[in-house]
Amino acid sequence: MKPQPLDLFFSLFFVLIWACPALALVGNAPVALPVGRHAVMIVGSHGTSCTGAVIARDLVLTAGHCIEPDTTYKVVEFDAARQPQLLDVRELARHPQFDLQTLFAHRATADVALLKMVQPLPSDIIPATLGKNARTPQVGDRLTVVGYGVAVRGDGKTGGTLRAAPLTVTGKPGNLQIRLVDPATGGARAGLGACTGDSGAPVFEGTALIGVVSWSTGPNMTAGCGGLTGVTPITLYRAWIVETARRLGSPL
Repeated sequence: MKPQPLDLFFSLFFVLIWACPALALVGNAPVALPVGRHAVMIVGSHGTSCTGAVIARDLVLTAGHCIEPDTTYKVVEFDAARQPQLLDVRELARHPQFDLQTLFAHRATADVALLKMVQPLPSDIIPATLGKNARTPQVGDRLTVVGYGVAVRGDGKTGGTLRAAPLTVTGKPGNLQIRLVDPATGGARAGLGACTGDSGAPVFEGTALIGVVSWSTGPNMTAGCGGLTGVTPITLYRAWIVETARRLGSPL
């Protein structure tokens, strides 16, 4: 079955949609610094939720399919008591070559977008460094995904907590997509991986941001989560990101 974008129907209010077994998605471990300080949660007025990576004091990078027309978006900041504070977004920019049908068909597309904030983000959120290495990740390389998605598929109440997953490059990713899998399961059974709420989640090689999460599958390419995690590499779209950031007044 075709993998789907992860975040079309996920509610900020963590409504329970359907009950499924726990898959330990995007890890159960606390996020190590500094990469955990680069990620933010993004919510839309139509009940969607994604993850993004801060790349400047007032600029967030996320997946292109996280941004829809006629939708208002906010970035969520959690205070010390874990109460959400909604921060205003001034302007949105999605890569002009992004195509949703291509994404649904499990093919590579320009699945990147930028959110320009009204005000600089709080000082405890640190901009990530965009990776400059043009080397294609090789099978067996270990990357880290950091996201706010659900830990139990269909249970929105398990979302909104930042988690990390160490995943391994698998297959023949080429240079258009990176495909990740839990090294403990190989995608043959449910394991670590991105799920609802993790679209746009930053993917790190060490501390360098090299990609954003675009899609997931269940084990053995079934629908769902816990199998493959599909990543759009930054290298292909770095020039657009830098140029658009400059146009938005947030030079990188």
